[in-house]
Amino acid sequence: MREALPGAGVRPDESYGSPMWPTAEGSTSATPASRHVPFDARGPELVARVWEALELPGSAMDYHFVLQGAVDRLWSTRRGAPEALALLEVFALLDLELMEAAPQAVSFDDAADAPATFVRVTSVPRLIGLLEREGAFTEALELARRLARFGQGEDVAARLSEKAGPLVAEAAGSGPA
Repeated sequence: MREALPGAGVRPDESYGSPMWPTAEGSTSATPASRHVPFDARGPELVARVWEALELPGSAMDYHFVLQGAVDRLWSTRRGAPEALALLEVFALLDLELMEAAPQAVSFDDAADAPATFVRVTSVPRLIGLLEREGAFTEALELARRLARFGQGEDVAARLSEKAGPLVAEAAGSGPA
């Protein structure tokens, strides 16, 4: 239940020009969402904390970094917990959907009229690499093309296009007559 989460009902004090969030120690510029997932969280605790963080007040960029951090941690534990790969896919896809809905999640640009420059994203490329290793070239290609909107993944999309092209052609040729 969202209301039961620490920080769910907290609102920032914006009287000094930038939001400051109240804490037990005073105040901080870090949102409740950005502070919710402990750095050492792993396994079920990590997953629970990520889902909770997405319910807490924060910015699109905060949610991106929560999701990306979870993907990185799940990737690092994949040998000991292969079931983590399913959640890695969920969080990476959610991160990409967030980026598509709110590009400011991965951009530090403030000017509306300037071309956007994007931070380097690691969550989606991890998933693309995993899909490619599993032979899911068309799925990996689709994600690489979606990521290219953010100035990343164009080279991967070109490489995957070369791999997926013959497979798509072969599948089309072997269809029902």
